Amino acid sequence: MLIRRETPDDVAAITAVTDAAFAARPGGEAWLVTELRADAGWLPALSLVAEAPTGEIVGHVVCTRATVAGEPALGLGPLGVHPDHQRRGVGSALVHAVLGAADALNEPLVALLGEPAYYGRFGFRPAETLAVTPPVAEWGPYFQVRTLHSYRGQRGPFRYAEPFERL
Repeated sequence: MLIRRETPDDVAAITAVTDAAFAARPGGEAWLVTELRADAGWLPALSLVAEAPTGEIVGHVVCTRATVAGEPALGLGPLGVHPDHQRRGVGSALVHAVLGAADALNEPLVALLGEPAYYGRFGFRPAETLAVTPPVAEWGPYFQVRTLHSYRGQRGPFRYAEPFERL
C-alpha cells in the first residue's frame, strides 16, 4: 500500500470510498469532502489517499485549516476506508501519514471528533486537557487534539473550516 497526496484523477475514487465507508449518508462525509475541496481552508498537501498495489484507492484522509482562538490549527476528517479494506491497517497508516505531513509543515495542533479508544493510539487526547473548547459542548471526550512539534500552548475555542458548520 502506498500513502500519497490526492491528485485530480483521484476525486471520483475518493468519493466512492467515502460513500462506501460512511454508507452514503446524504449531506454527509462525501459531500463534506467535496465542499472542503472548494473552501479556503483546503490544504492539498494534507489530502492523502491509500493506494493498493493494484492502483485502487482504498482510503482517504484530509486535514483542513482550522483555528484555536483565531490561531492556525488543523481539523482532521473525514477519514474513510473502503469496507473491503477495513481492519487491515489502512486507517492507521493514513492517520500516521497525515500527522507526519502536518508536523513537517510546522502545524501546531490537529483536532478531530472521533472515538477516543481508536484515536488515542495516535496521541490524541480529550481537548479539554489542553483547554481547547469544542464547537459543540456535548462532544465532550469525543473531541480530541494531538499536539505537534510547533505547538506553543494554543488554547481556547476551536473552529473547523466553514463547510463543517453546514453539516
